[in-house]
Amino acid sequence: MLRMMSSRDMNLPNPADRWVTDLLEAQQPDVWLPQGDFRIDDELRVNAVLKQTWSDWLAEAMEMSSPLLDHRLRLLNARGDVVARWGSDNPISHMHVLEETVRSRKNKSSVLAKLRFETAASRETYLPLLQAAALMMREIYDHTSDLLAVRQMMKQQQINDKEARGRDNMFQVSKRLHDQNDVYSVLHVLLDDVEHMYPNAEANLYLSQDFINGDPRVKPLMLRNANEDSNANAFLSGKPVSSLDGDSGRINVAIPMRGKQAVYGVLSLKLPREEWDELEQRSMVMLADTAGSAFENAKLFEQSNLLIGELQLINELTKRLNQSLRLNEVFEFAMTELLHIFKADYCNLLQLSSDGSGFRVVSSNLPAATNETYSTEYGFCGIVYGTGEPLIISDYSSTRVVDSRLMDMTGSKSLIAAPVMDGTGVVGVIMVSHRSPNYFSYENYKLLQVLSTHIGLAVSNASLHAEVRRMVITDNLTGLHARHYLNEQIQSRQRKDRSGSLVLVDIDHFKRVNDTYGHLIGDSILVIVSDAIRSCIRDTDIAARWGGEELAVYLPKIRAEQAYRIAERIRVMVETHTSPAVTVSCGISEWTSEEEKISVESLFYRADMALYEAKKNGRNRICVG
Repeated sequence: MLRMMSSRDMNLPNPADRWVTDLLEAQQPDVWLPQGDFRIDDELRVNAVLKQTWSDWLAEAMEMSSPLLDHRLRLLNARGDVVARWGSDNPISHMHVLEETVRSRKNKSSVLAKLRFETAASRETYLPLLQAAALMMREIYDHTSDLLAVRQMMKQQQINDKEARGRDNMFQVSKRLHDQNDVYSVLHVLLDDVEHMYPNAEANLYLSQDFINGDPRVKPLMLRNANEDSNANAFLSGKPVSSLDGDSGRINVAIPMRGKQAVYGVLSLKLPREEWDELEQRSMVMLADTAGSAFENAKLFEQSNLLIGELQLINELTKRLNQSLRLNEVFEFAMTELLHIFKADYCNLLQLSSDGSGFRVVSSNLPAATNETYSTEYGFCGIVYGTGEPLIISDYSSTRVVDSRLMDMTGSKSLIAAPVMDGTGVVGVIMVSHRSPNYFSYENYKLLQVLSTHIGLAVSNASLHAEVRRMVITDNLTGLHARHYLNEQIQSRQRKDRSGSLVLVDIDHFKRVNDTYGHLIGDSILVIVSDAIRSCIRDTDIAARWGGEELAVYLPKIRAEQAYRIAERIRVMVETHTSPAVTVSCGISEWTSEEEKISVESLFYRADMALYEAKKNGRNRICVG
């Protein structure tokens, strides 16, 4: 629909043959054309018209049995070259020559040709006939040239009409292309329109960037052997390239698809030679450029939407991360969200140990990987820790830069990893993986880099909150819990457990130790006694500094008899491991669910009364209240 000239015209061997063809077509008997004053200055055209004039006059002369045909005739052009001849070239004795000029009726001074008459007979007899022949040739010449000129005008008008239709079609195609908001639709419309224009052509689009849309006509552009590959040549030069396949007789046309910022691909056409017109190349270049501009706009639209989506995602993730100040909850939420965001198979979050000696998997959707430990020099977490930069692995099985137990355990081939930063230091590593190779894009890599920053901030906030909370509930000197934390925990355990015991521990004659050895020694005695208590109880038991030299231990789900044995271990440990040697007195109280509900204050009161009894009975002993 964008074609502008007949392919038959483009295939004529030379221009002279084309003008002969034009003359033959112009003289069809069923076509009436008005005469006009047209000049034909091109020598090839003049000679072609003269030959046709001679042919038409000769036909008329033969039909009338003109006496001139009994002699030798020559038609010469304005330069004196013989254009047509009649009669043999044998020598004539006593030859007489007559010449009559053929002039255009539009320009009497312009010599079109000369009609030469050669005879051995008397010249005067044939002069009127020769003059009449010249006049007839002038009429035939003028009529033929008029037909040719008008035909050229009609042909040009047809070309102009086709160009107008082509521009209209181009406008419609451009409108359809720019109406599309996604890349797939732009490419689909382009290829469909090209196939509609050239039904017998093989149309393909070679893109320089990764794009998967399931259309077999959209292919990746390979830039190897650019000198031999017309598609690569068109892409690198930014200009259309055409070549003829001698074996198949088809022409290969490669037209770059250009936008304002770059060349994005090449539109390739393979079609029969007779169906391609070089004059159509300009229209195809315009179409490819329009498609390139539409493709660029669609990419920008997609990138804008992607950026907006990423910003919304980051905002939502940050908001939800900051809703929790518990470190384990932050890790679990981050792991779950990352799996959803990247549609990955596995996600592992590793935290650097407090002494910086290695990493521990603190959250993973692979149960076997949880709590696994790795050195700071092992695998991909070691690379991220060493560089402080994110990384992307397209195919772990083929490259295998380093060994990775996590990648081997999961059978993953694609990986994106990023450091979790706390200020300027790496405190963790995020590893997101998939079983398929080449799964993650560069956009995924950049997004993880941004998300890891926000996850790092959430981890820092949770860590600071945990540290502040630890400081609030911990006694600075002994490292035991504070009294209010002990009260809270006893109340909490009373709602869940069926029994529990409380042990109050008091250092005997502690004031005498301070007065004799000083407060520094007294503080060290407190620390030693606290360490002794910690060594004698379970991790689930709660030890706290009750006040001054008094310490307390709550033993969940423990009855008084077993609490007594634990208190005895504490008493013996303190007596044998303190220097200067000190002793402790202990008071024990218990509660059970069978009894009437007992308050924390009552539990402490009972234990305190038992402690008072132990003091009263000589110290360094245990009493049960």
